[in-house]
Amino acid sequence: MNTKKIQELEPQALWNNFYKITQIPRPSGKMDEISKFLLDFGKSLKLETLQDKTGNILIRKPATRGMENCKTVVLQAHMDMVPQKNNDVKHDFQRDPIDAYIDGEWVTARGTTLGADNGIGMAAAMAVLESKDIAHPALEMFITVDEETGMDGAFGLEANFLKGDILLNLDTEQEGEFCVGCAGGLDATMTFKYQQTEVPKGDVAMRLTLSGLKGGHSGLDIILQRANANKLLFRLLKEAVKEYDARLACYDGGNMRNAIPREACAEVTIPKENIDIFVDFVKQKEKQFIEEYAGIEENLTLDVTKCDLPDGLLPEEIQDDLINAVTACPNGVFRMIPEVAGVVETSSNLAIINTDGKSAVLKALLRSSVETRKQELAEMFDSLFSLAGAKVEFSGAYPGWNPNMKSPILKTFCDVYERKFGTKPEVVIVHAGLECGILGTNYPKMDMISCGPTIKYPHSPDEKVNIAAVAKFWEFFKETLSNIPKK
Repeated sequence: MNTKKIQELEPQALWNNFYKITQIPRPSGKMDEISKFLLDFGKSLKLETLQDKTGNILIRKPATRGMENCKTVVLQAHMDMVPQKNNDVKHDFQRDPIDAYIDGEWVTARGTTLGADNGIGMAAAMAVLESKDIAHPALEMFITVDEETGMDGAFGLEANFLKGDILLNLDTEQEGEFCVGCAGGLDATMTFKYQQTEVPKGDVAMRLTLSGLKGGHSGLDIILQRANANKLLFRLLKEAVKEYDARLACYDGGNMRNAIPREACAEVTIPKENIDIFVDFVKQKEKQFIEEYAGIEENLTLDVTKCDLPDGLLPEEIQDDLINAVTACPNGVFRMIPEVAGVVETSSNLAIINTDGKSAVLKALLRSSVETRKQELAEMFDSLFSLAGAKVEFSGAYPGWNPNMKSPILKTFCDVYERKFGTKPEVVIVHAGLECGILGTNYPKMDMISCGPTIKYPHSPDEKVNIAAVAKFWEFFKETLSNIPKK
């Protein structure tokens, strides 16, 4: 189906904006084009349009008649997207538009992330600002930069930039759920320095490629127990070194801290006489991994091919320390919230491992809704990798969002939803980083809630947004704006 058919979906105002957004390259760190688009959008409506020193965009729209005395509402989303693609897809996220299309009940993209996280939120806010028939209080559409790689926009927000009383974060991904709390996060970076050593005489080089994993959001999807490409391939490397005299030349796995790594590649050398048994070993490991992840990872593949001899190898001691540390590294769910069934409290994602001939750099994202648990996990990483000889650094810490179950806007949301649809919504705490926790540090009196339509598999090429859920969300969104309490 022609991608332009997306613009004909209902509500057309929202989908038309979303389609335009998909045509603008906007990976984290490349915000110029999408920023200009938003600035031009605000100015075209003759609305007050501002950009702060961090790059965040703010567009103000006055209240409609009769709602001038209601509380001012901030419609908040982020402008960047996670750039993930299948290895057989040619796509430059800095230049190419997203190839979005309708697939039955969903809108998705061909082999790449869709960017519904958080393009749908942006599109909804834009549709309200464009509208001439939606009743609403004074509005501030506030769109942040670089949320996905460190929440830079939220961190850079100054205390006097927003004037709103209520913040509606549009970055939750399940229709019928209202989020009132989230996990905090911390970036961990571990670095092994080394000088390459020579390849042993008689060795041949082999390339190992693990691919076909689902990956996904390292917070929301961590509970699904999907395979981590780095952890799997290092399990193989440990055995390959021990049993087949393999030596590690280079490694490349994962590319985003907040995405479960889907692919990894390693080049090793082995004695020539071990080629056949090594190939058999790799095929056995592929079968083993497929059996271990039956029902979870249907497309896992592990390939082994000959390649050119490398210029050098990791020193054996560094290689062993690296392999042992990765094998022992905590990854996945660490602890569930005892009082809330089915919700992750603390987790880690060993997201990126890369060598460049001089160093091996590992990057992980640690999450927890309990600050002391996050620090406990950080101490585990520090202890493990320090013992292995790596330099350990922590950065990018952001706070969690503590829930307020007595929030006035939460009551309004629940009342409107139940009255409109005849069912009660779910009130949730999510194991993901939302900007509300950071924004609340500068605006502690602002009442906050997060909502959105159903988006599946964000941060992966399987990302898709449900068409019917968008329509339902839109009807609720409009109704809520007309029921904002007075000041």
